[in-house]
Amino acid sequence: MGGLFRVLAVLLCAAGLAGADTFTFRADRMSGSRSSGREITVLVGNAEVKSDNLLLRAGRIEIQGDDNQFIDCSGSVTGLDEEKQISFKADRLRYDRKLKIARLEGNSTLEDRKNEIVTRGRFVEYDEQAEVVVFQIGVRLFKDDMVCRSDYGVYRRQEKLLDLSGFPVVFKKDDEFRADRIRVDLDTNDVTMEGTVSGSIKN
Repeated sequence: MGGLFRVLAVLLCAAGLAGADTFTFRADRMSGSRSSGREITVLVGNAEVKSDNLLLRAGRIEIQGDDNQFIDCSGSVTGLDEEKQISFKADRLRYDRKLKIARLEGNSTLEDRKNEIVTRGRFVEYDEQAEVVVFQIGVRLFKDDMVCRSDYGVYRRQEKLLDLSGFPVVFKKDDEFRADRIRVDLDTNDVTMEGTVSGSIKN
Protein backbone atom coordinates (compact mmCIF):
# COMPACT_ATOMS: atom_id res chain seq x y z
CA MET A 1 0.00 0.00 0.00
CA GLY A 2 2.86 2.39 0.80
CA GLY A 3 4.48 1.86 -2.62
CA LEU A 4 1.18 2.46 -4.37
CA PHE A 5 0.65 5.64 -2.37
CA ARG A 6 4.09 6.96 -3.37
CA VAL A 7 3.42 6.30 -7.07
CA LEU A 8 0.04 8.01 -6.88
CA ALA A 9 1.58 10.98 -5.09
CA VAL A 10 4.19 11.35 -7.84
CA LEU A 11 1.50 11.17 -10.52
CA LEU A 12 -0.69 13.72 -8.80
CA CYS A 13 2.25 16.12 -8.70
CA ALA A 14 2.90 15.45 -12.40
CA ALA A 15 -0.71 16.18 -13.34
CA GLY A 16 -0.59 19.83 -12.31
CA LEU A 17 -1.46 22.82 -14.47
CA ALA A 18 0.97 24.43 -16.91
CA GLY A 19 -0.45 27.91 -17.33
CA ALA A 20 -4.07 27.63 -18.46
CA ASP A 21 -3.47 24.29 -20.16
CA THR A 22 -5.29 21.42 -18.42
CA PHE A 23 -3.22 18.23 -18.45
CA THR A 24 -4.60 14.74 -17.76
CA PHE A 25 -3.41 11.18 -18.38
CA ARG A 26 -4.13 7.49 -17.73
CA ALA A 27 -2.63 4.04 -18.43
CA ASP A 28 -2.62 0.40 -17.30
CA ARG A 29 0.61 0.98 -15.34
CA MET A 30 2.33 4.13 -14.14
CA SER A 31 5.59 4.96 -12.43
CA GLY A 32 7.59 8.12 -11.91
CA SER A 33 10.22 10.18 -10.17
CA ARG A 34 10.28 13.85 -9.22
CA SER A 35 13.99 14.05 -8.40
CA SER A 36 15.44 17.47 -9.17
CA GLY A 37 16.62 17.56 -12.78
CA ARG A 38 15.10 14.15 -13.50
CA GLU A 39 11.35 14.66 -13.38
CA ILE A 40 9.71 11.82 -15.29
CA THR A 41 6.40 9.97 -15.42
CA VAL A 42 6.13 6.73 -17.41
CA LEU A 43 2.78 5.41 -18.64
CA VAL A 44 2.65 1.85 -20.04
CA GLY A 45 -0.25 -0.02 -21.65
CA ASN A 46 -3.15 1.82 -23.30
CA ALA A 47 -1.44 5.06 -22.35
CA GLU A 48 -3.33 8.29 -22.98
CA VAL A 49 -2.44 11.97 -22.48
CA LYS A 50 -4.72 14.94 -23.06
CA SER A 51 -3.11 18.37 -23.17
CA ASP A 52 -5.43 21.25 -24.02
CA ASN A 53 -6.98 20.28 -27.40
CA LEU A 54 -4.46 17.53 -28.20
CA LEU A 55 -5.19 13.88 -27.36
CA LEU A 56 -2.32 11.34 -27.62
CA ARG A 57 -2.50 7.54 -27.30
CA ALA A 58 0.37 5.00 -27.40
CA GLY A 59 1.72 1.80 -25.93
CA ARG A 60 4.22 3.80 -23.87
CA ILE A 61 4.34 7.50 -22.99
CA GLU A 62 7.08 9.32 -21.06
CA ILE A 63 6.42 12.78 -19.62
CA GLN A 64 9.43 14.88 -18.62
CA GLY A 65 10.58 18.39 -17.78
CA ASP A 66 9.29 21.32 -15.77
CA ASP A 67 5.48 21.56 -15.95
CA ASN A 68 5.48 18.27 -17.92
CA GLN A 69 6.79 20.07 -21.00
CA PHE A 70 8.02 17.09 -23.05
CA ILE A 71 5.94 14.07 -24.07
CA ASP A 72 7.58 11.09 -25.80
CA CYS A 73 5.20 8.46 -27.25
CA SER A 74 6.11 5.11 -28.80
CA GLY A 75 4.23 2.02 -29.96
CA SER A 76 1.19 2.45 -32.24
CA VAL A 77 0.99 6.20 -31.64
CA THR A 78 -2.19 8.06 -32.55
CA GLY A 79 -3.13 11.67 -31.97
CA LEU A 80 -6.00 14.08 -32.49
CA ASP A 81 -6.09 17.88 -32.48
CA GLU A 82 -9.80 18.21 -31.83
CA GLU A 83 -10.04 21.95 -32.46
CA LYS A 84 -8.24 21.91 -35.83
CA GLN A 85 -9.62 18.50 -36.91
CA ILE A 86 -6.16 17.04 -37.50
CA SER A 87 -5.36 13.41 -36.70
CA PHE A 88 -2.13 11.48 -37.08
CA LYS A 89 -0.40 8.13 -36.66
CA ALA A 90 3.32 7.38 -36.18
CA ASP A 91 5.83 4.87 -34.85
CA ARG A 92 7.08 7.53 -32.46
CA LEU A 93 5.98 11.04 -31.50
CA ARG A 94 7.66 13.76 -29.46
CA TYR A 95 5.61 16.74 -28.33
CA ASP A 96 6.72 20.02 -26.75
CA ARG A 97 3.75 21.40 -24.81
CA LYS A 98 5.22 24.90 -24.49
CA LEU A 99 6.17 25.35 -28.14
CA LYS A 100 3.14 23.32 -29.32
CA ILE A 101 5.26 21.35 -31.78
CA ALA A 102 4.81 17.64 -32.52
CA ARG A 103 7.49 15.59 -34.30
CA LEU A 104 6.41 12.28 -35.85
CA GLU A 105 8.98 9.62 -36.76
CA GLY A 106 8.83 6.36 -38.70
CA ASN A 107 5.77 5.50 -40.77
CA SER A 108 3.83 8.71 -40.20
CA THR A 109 0.42 9.79 -41.48
CA LEU A 110 -1.28 13.13 -40.88
CA GLU A 111 -4.88 13.73 -41.91
CA ASP A 112 -6.40 17.19 -42.20
CA ARG A 113 -10.07 16.27 -41.98
CA LYS A 114 -11.30 19.84 -42.47
CA ASN A 115 -9.48 20.24 -45.80
CA GLU A 116 -9.84 16.54 -46.76
CA ILE A 117 -6.09 15.99 -47.15
CA VAL A 118 -4.03 12.93 -46.17
CA THR A 119 -0.23 13.19 -46.00
CA ARG A 120 2.53 10.64 -45.31
CA GLY A 121 6.26 10.76 -44.67
CA ARG A 122 9.07 9.26 -42.63
CA PHE A 123 9.49 12.46 -40.59
CA VAL A 124 6.72 14.98 -39.96
CA GLU A 125 6.84 18.16 -37.88
CA TYR A 126 3.53 19.78 -37.01
CA ASP A 127 3.61 23.34 -35.64
CA GLU A 128 0.24 23.62 -33.95
CA GLN A 129 0.30 27.41 -33.49
CA ALA A 130 1.58 28.39 -36.95
CA GLU A 131 -0.45 25.59 -38.59
CA VAL A 132 2.54 24.58 -40.70
CA VAL A 133 3.49 20.95 -41.42
CA VAL A 134 6.95 19.91 -42.68
CA PHE A 135 7.40 16.48 -44.30
CA GLN A 136 10.63 14.67 -45.12
CA ILE A 137 11.54 11.39 -46.87
CA GLY A 138 8.98 9.55 -48.97
CA VAL A 139 6.46 12.40 -48.89
CA ARG A 140 2.97 11.63 -50.19
CA LEU A 141 -0.11 13.85 -50.23
CA PHE A 142 -3.57 12.74 -51.34
CA LYS A 143 -6.50 15.07 -52.11
CA ASP A 144 -9.48 14.16 -54.27
CA ASP A 145 -8.00 12.67 -57.48
CA MET A 146 -4.59 14.32 -56.98
CA VAL A 147 -1.44 12.61 -55.67
CA CYS A 148 1.76 14.54 -54.81
CA ARG A 149 5.18 12.95 -54.19
CA SER A 150 8.57 14.36 -53.19
CA ASP A 151 11.45 14.07 -50.75
CA TYR A 152 10.53 17.29 -48.92
CA GLY A 153 7.30 19.20 -48.48
CA VAL A 154 5.85 22.14 -46.53
CA TYR A 155 2.10 22.42 -46.02
CA ARG A 156 0.80 25.83 -44.94
CA ARG A 157 -2.66 25.02 -43.71
CA GLN A 158 -4.03 28.56 -43.37
CA GLU A 159 -3.05 29.46 -46.93
CA LYS A 160 -3.85 25.95 -48.24
CA LEU A 161 -0.49 25.84 -50.02
CA LEU A 162 1.86 22.89 -50.51
CA ASP A 163 5.51 23.43 -51.54
CA LEU A 164 7.39 20.38 -52.83
CA SER A 165 11.09 19.88 -53.59
CA GLY A 166 13.43 16.93 -54.02
CA PHE A 167 12.22 15.23 -57.24
CA PRO A 168 8.61 16.38 -56.86
CA VAL A 169 5.86 15.00 -59.06
CA VAL A 170 2.13 15.70 -59.11
CA PHE A 171 -0.49 13.41 -60.67
CA LYS A 172 -3.92 14.88 -61.45
CA LYS A 173 -6.17 12.20 -62.94
CA ASP A 174 -4.22 11.18 -66.07
CA ASP A 175 -1.95 14.27 -66.09
CA GLU A 176 1.61 14.27 -64.72
CA PHE A 177 3.80 17.25 -63.71
CA ARG A 178 7.50 17.25 -62.78
CA ALA A 179 9.89 20.10 -61.90
CA ASP A 180 12.67 21.15 -59.54
CA ARG A 181 10.09 22.83 -57.32
CA ILE A 182 6.33 22.59 -57.36
CA ARG A 183 3.69 24.61 -55.53
CA VAL A 184 0.13 23.30 -55.27
CA ASP A 185 -2.82 25.50 -54.33
CA LEU A 186 -4.88 22.95 -52.41
CA ASP A 187 -7.96 25.18 -52.59
CA THR A 188 -8.06 25.26 -56.42
CA ASN A 189 -5.68 22.32 -57.13
CA ASP A 190 -3.67 24.65 -59.43
CA VAL A 191 -0.02 23.62 -59.95
CA THR A 192 2.90 26.08 -60.32
CA MET A 193 6.30 24.68 -61.41
CA GLU A 194 9.83 26.11 -61.32
CA GLY A 195 13.19 24.90 -62.64
CA THR A 196 13.42 22.07 -65.15
CA VAL A 197 9.82 21.40 -66.04
CA SER A 198 8.29 18.36 -67.74
CA GLY A 199 4.96 16.61 -67.84
CA SER A 200 2.19 15.03 -69.83
CA ILE A 201 -1.44 16.01 -70.28
CA LYS A 202 -4.10 13.75 -71.71
CA ASN A 203 -7.05 15.36 -73.44
